Amino acid sequence: MEKIIELKQVFKDYAQAGSPQSVLHDINLEVFPGEFLAIVGPSGNGKSTLLNLITGIDYPTSGEVLVNGTRLQRLSNEQLTRWRGANVGIVFQFFQLLPTLNLLQNILLPMDFLGHLSKIQRKERAEHLLELVGLSPESKRLPSQISGGQQQRAAIARALANDPALIVADEPTGNLDAATAEVVFNLFAHLRDQGKTLVMVTHNEELAAAASRKLEIRSGRIHADILLNRYGGDLL
Repeated sequence: MEKIIELKQVFKDYAQAGSPQSVLHDINLEVFPGEFLAIVGPSGNGKSTLLNLITGIDYPTSGEVLVNGTRLQRLSNEQLTRWRGANVGIVFQFFQLLPTLNLLQNILLPMDFLGHLSKIQRKERAEHLLELVGLSPESKRLPSQISGGQQQRAAIARALANDPALIVADEPTGNLDAATAEVVFNLFAHLRDQGKTLVMVTHNEELAAAASRKLEIRSGRIHADILLNRYGGDLL
């Protein structure tokens, strides 16, 4: 089976006080289509940096990052932006919806950027995604007019706008209470059951236990890579 993610001998350093500070050390990782990978470990140990490399938000200091068959280091910033829009849906901890656009417009934006669908098709897909996440009645509301849980559901809908093969999430329930986190759990269960590849940083033990595989990062290294079960566990 073709790998959707492959990291080969990846190192990442950041300059600090004039000298390099190593964040990731010799990361070798393969992720296959349909896997649900939970990345866990203490804060400040390189989990979010790893996500940034997978999404092309950052470059490795050395080594190779391949996602969906593309070597990300060979792309310019402009090429990376278009590649990311077509191949990766990103869900952030703090939602990052544009505050001056309503929910429908936020979801339309990634499709408008790529321009792969007609205007009518884009609107129909945005409305379908809002229905999928239970936000059809809120489509004309601004992000500031809805709850945090609703904003995260809208952010998931936006991540799905261009039907990417890979969904990447960084602490998607970190700012949600237990009740609203449960709704988000169910959405990820739906994506998992639809065959999407999910890579998620989380401190939530329930969400990590629902993954098909758990990767533990400590001190910038892969400390453990555990196969939980082929299809993932229950999210409730």
